Amino acid sequence: MFLRSAIWAAMLLAAAATSPQPATLKQAYQGDFYIGAAINTAEITGQETIGDAIVEQQFNSISPENVLKWEVVHPEPGKYDFTLADQYVAFGRQHHMWIVGHNLVWHNQVPAWVFRDDQGHLLTRDALLARMKEHIFTVVGRYKGKIQSWDVVNEGLNEDGTLRESMWEKIIGPDYIAKAFEYAHEADPKAQLTYNDYNLENEPKREGAIRLVKQLQAEGVPIDCVGLQSHDNLTWPALAQEDATISAFAALGVKVAISELDVDVLPPATKQQTAEVSVKIAQNPTLNPWPNGLPDAIQQQLAQRYAELFRVFLKHRGEISRVTFWGVTDGDSWKNNWPVPGRTDYPLLFDRQGKPKPAFDAVLRVAEEAAHQ
Repeated sequence: MFLRSAIWAAMLLAAAATSPQPATLKQAYQGDFYIGAAINTAEITGQETIGDAIVEQQFNSISPENVLKWEVVHPEPGKYDFTLADQYVAFGRQHHMWIVGHNLVWHNQVPAWVFRDDQGHLLTRDALLARMKEHIFTVVGRYKGKIQSWDVVNEGLNEDGTLRESMWEKIIGPDYIAKAFEYAHEADPKAQLTYNDYNLENEPKREGAIRLVKQLQAEGVPIDCVGLQSHDNLTWPALAQEDATISAFAALGVKVAISELDVDVLPPATKQQTAEVSVKIAQNPTLNPWPNGLPDAIQQQLAQRYAELFRVFLKHRGEISRVTFWGVTDGDSWKNNWPVPGRTDYPLLFDRQGKPKPAFDAVLRVAEEAAHQ
């Protein structure tokens, strides 16, 4: 298996070196925004050679799926493990990429000890603030000048735009977000600091995020960017929603990142659009209609959908800092196991063999169309 992967990766690199067409994603959108991908442990460590070859050819920005989350880098009190994070940053620096740190403060993938003292009691506000500050100073400080952008707070809002009642909010209070941004800015004053969330295209949640950004700005808290996760499907969000959302945040004077882009082609498993990773739905064959391959008609719908989205992104090229796909190939995607374990999804531009899909060609054509206008 490894030999076949290595041969295919070599073929990909050779094709890119000998053929001027088609253009790569990063070439096609050069001068518009960075084109990024979230990379997993196998790609970071060089075990997934097909994914590595695609990342090197196609992308000029990377995000880490998991290796900078609290449970990985800070699993126990007083114990940090930067083994994978160091390799991630080294990969990005080797290939001269815009490197994103994901993420510093989140309600998921945080060890339970973070919120409790040695006797198991909940920490006081001051004690948790001290713990947050120490973590942020240690992690951000280690990569000062090497990681260009940090997702400081991830998914801090409910669907109605109110603050999520996370352990951070319950113990510290609503200003935990401001404190996290202040600590990150102190640790690396030159890093781009981002608030990152899903479903911001929906008006109630978007209005909540707008209030949050305005409040931070009024208090002098440094916030540079809002990340739209963009875990989309074939019909949501409407293009008008996407356009209005980017415009609304740009009007606040912050950059916008399309931070975790993928397009779900499967039947919806939940009544409401969500990207909450704790949601679990029982297996059901009707929710996994194409385990052995995507029908051509759906491939074409996916291609059209990506083309429409990228036309909106290009309209806002001066306001968007990066467009990052959440994964490299369909086989990498978190959507294969969420929210229904074991189902087969096809949300990205490259198939499970690392070959470009019609959606890849469609995204390139959008850039070519814009270049000739």
